[in-house]
Amino acid sequence: MRIDIWSDIACPWCYLGLTRLDAALARFEHGESVQVELHSFQLDPSLPDSFAGTEAEYLAQSKGLDVEAVHRMTGQVAAAAATAGLTLDFDRLVVANSRRAHRLLQEAKAVSADVAWRLELALFRAHFTDGGDIGDPDTLVELASAAGLDGARARAALDSPERDAAVAKDIDEAARLGIRGVPFFVLAGKYGVSGAQPPETFDQALKQVWDELQTV
Repeated sequence: MRIDIWSDIACPWCYLGLTRLDAALARFEHGESVQVELHSFQLDPSLPDSFAGTEAEYLAQSKGLDVEAVHRMTGQVAAAAATAGLTLDFDRLVVANSRRAHRLLQEAKAVSADVAWRLELALFRAHFTDGGDIGDPDTLVELASAAGLDGARARAALDSPERDAAVAKDIDEAARLGIRGVPFFVLAGKYGVSGAQPPETFDQALKQVWDELQTV
């Protein structure tokens, strides 16, 4: 069974959603027979490589909210993430455009799905927990190397036109499918699951789609 996932490194709900799916796959009796492919998506492609302000200031500016409302919103997200064992530190978060990180993920995908998955989770952790700069080349190469991608290959991918075209292709495919928000999961090429669903929803979806495929 194949699962295609559209997500953005700058999306906290994507971090939670992929973590919940990861746990569901670990519980699923046929988990080793599930192939996962990651796809790029950008919530805000217009964001500069770096933003001279806090995450709260960026969100207040981009969403037209006051800073206090943003703090309440991020507090709710952090509380939801904590239920999956994740720590989100929005005060430390470095606001940066995720495009370079997505190019790197495309390179990791060319190596293996496992390397791409490890790198994606490492990027989320760096961005939302550790205060890492996902727009910084040295940070990205370090994360990629730890995930199993050759350092020189990783650095070459950061501004690669070929990898950028792969990012654009994923984003275009999302638009064709009508995907406007992430995370978005497509099971077996035809069943869509949107958002960071509760763990039992992923458990049920995996079993239901697997069982249906066995009867075809």
